[in-house]
Amino acid sequence: MKHLIRSIKKKDIDALKSVLNSSELFPSEMLDDMINDYFTNPESTDIWFTTVIDNKPISIAYCAPERMTDGTYNLYAIAVTKEMQGKGIGGQMMEYIENLLREKGHRILLVETSGKEEYELTRQFYLKNNYILQARIPEFYEAGDDKIVFWKKL
Repeated sequence: MKHLIRSIKKKDIDALKSVLNSSELFPSEMLDDMINDYFTNPESTDIWFTTVIDNKPISIAYCAPERMTDGTYNLYAIAVTKEMQGKGIGGQMMEYIENLLREKGHRILLVETSGKEEYELTRQFYLKNNYILQARIPEFYEAGDDKIVFWKKL
């Protein structure tokens, strides 16, 4: 199965909303506001990318610099449509963003996720991709939902 990882284009939005609905990463109606600066601000440092198979986006990822840091980025979102999960696409996306950031001279990539039990596979994914668990912030998202922070030096 041949696929391409590339920057997101405006024409991808509807397909990306389907990816979000399938993966349940966050409500798809939030996407338009989240990605607006990327499309309208030529100075934006946000990075939005997708995996495309047969001209159809099947993943979404969003990465942006951490404010008040030098060379530190945060991967705020990454998802693969449910039908394509478990096929190595997420790992390829991580490799893509790490290489892109490294080539641009950035130093560190952070990833945050929930501490809830249903996110155990997500946490294992980051560990498998050589991220180091650096922090657990209790009750961050809501009562009973800790924030887990992973770190990787690029």
